[in-house]
Amino acid sequence: MYFSAVLSFSGTKEGGLSMGIQMKVFIADDSGAVVKRLADLLDEVPGAQLVGQANDVREAVEGVQKLRPDVLILDLQMPGGTGLDVLRAIRVDHPHLYVLICTNYPYSQLREECFGAGANFFLDKSAEFEKIPAILRELLLSETKSSAVRR
Repeated sequence: MYFSAVLSFSGTKEGGLSMGIQMKVFIADDSGAVVKRLADLLDEVPGAQLVGQANDVREAVEGVQKLRPDVLILDLQMPGGTGLDVLRAIRVDHPHLYVLICTNYPYSQLREECFGAGANFFLDKSAEFEKIPAILRELLLSETKSSAVRR
């Protein structure tokens, strides 16, 4: 997965040209309050950009196919099916997409099923929601390091 490289003039002391990494994030959750909170958390992560959101399974699959984000934050319980349905529908065409499952149902069987379907992270909304910015910063850092190696 290669995040978008963004050229800017603000990254160096001298005001010169620098390259930053831009990470496109898509949120699929039917709760407006959760989407708002996630969007606020994204503001804490320089380089993370919310590119789209979906309220149901169909919108989530179509949004990922169309917008091709780098990261998908995915709820398990949504109208029209489940987050697992979304994951299974998109994983083949988007093998490098990072998928963070966020759920109020953190059961070990669901966790195993999500990882088996290709999820990268499985978070309990009630206990681990605040870990999302750190996870995204780590993904950006690892991409920045691998970009430096590729140059």
